[in-house]
Amino acid sequence: MKTFEIKTKVKLGQGSLSYVATFKDKKVFIVTDPFMVKSGMIHKITTHLSPESYEIFSDIVPDPPMGLVVKGVEVLTAFKPDVVIALGGGSAIDATKAIMNFAKKIGQLNHMEFIAIPTTSGTGSEVTSFSVITDEVKQIKYPLVSDEFLPDVAILEPELVKSVPPSIVADTGMDVLTHAIEAYVSTQATDFSDALAEKAVELVFGYLVKSYSASEDMEAKEKMHNASCLAGLAFNLASLGMNHAIAHNIGGKLHIPHGRTNALLLPYVIEFNSEIEGFNPNKYTVAACKYAQLAKLVGIEGSSIRMLVKNFIHAITKMQHEMKMPTSLQECKVSREEINKFKQDIAKGALEDACILTNPRKATTGDIVEIIYKIS
Repeated sequence: MKTFEIKTKVKLGQGSLSYVATFKDKKVFIVTDPFMVKSGMIHKITTHLSPESYEIFSDIVPDPPMGLVVKGVEVLTAFKPDVVIALGGGSAIDATKAIMNFAKKIGQLNHMEFIAIPTTSGTGSEVTSFSVITDEVKQIKYPLVSDEFLPDVAILEPELVKSVPPSIVADTGMDVLTHAIEAYVSTQATDFSDALAEKAVELVFGYLVKSYSASEDMEAKEKMHNASCLAGLAFNLASLGMNHAIAHNIGGKLHIPHGRTNALLLPYVIEFNSEIEGFNPNKYTVAACKYAQLAKLVGIEGSSIRMLVKNFIHAITKMQHEMKMPTSLQECKVSREEINKFKQDIAKGALEDACILTNPRKATTGDIVEIIYKIS
């Protein structure tokens, strides 16, 4: 038996940030990063709150480590808020999830309402049960999973992503696409998760390059913000696959932005999962048929399942080129020596990552090492 449930209430569209005013008379704990404070973007939140009723914890860094979570727990426990707001990208929202979870376990705290306000269109963390925390000593990213991580409310305000640099738009947008595609071919996919994933893929193909090319295109910004959330809902239901399993470990060892790593891997993971090379023309895998379905959905043509998949991969790489994204680890300033040093550890970690459990094709250490070589 499978279950379809969406706990998080989603406020979306321009002006949705005004919802924060409903917490004006409550104690509010805001978790964010230093840039949100220095840039003044934090005022878009605090202007809706009563002075002296909120506290800001702005120590969040990319790939939040456990030490940061511990510090956040101490500050939150001392403040004892009624509402916790996570403002930022995936790192801020993921850190907030971990901070709240540990604080509830060790502190005498009342119920805290959890509000997630993403400022990038990428992780979908505002509607997922996942949190990724980094072990700095072992250089490993740990994906934590708990329904307790689900925010009560997500606010999708497109105005907050208007000033995101184009390179970040590209990285996070490709993360959205990877979330949707992996959820779509997951062994746990259902008609419900498929519907969400299909719409997310359609929006990415229609609006990502537009959002990258024009910061003033608010329609594109809003559509990509929605796509990120839809993809998050899809993979929260169906989970992910080997693309993320490998990316988590490359990120932990080689410190490349997560979305950029997913983009490097995506064409080769699709090729691997679809098994279209050396294929039996009378029998295609379920994954190949689903990739082909996505291709047709976004207007890609092909005379067979095999050609549809190949053309889908080509369309993805074309989009990456249009956004001037790197196409290899070496273009990401990673040396061949580093790749050789960590390739076995990355493969081992990927095979132990929870995301690989729902990949449509079983992978070996050799398969993953081969993909690493292909993106080198």
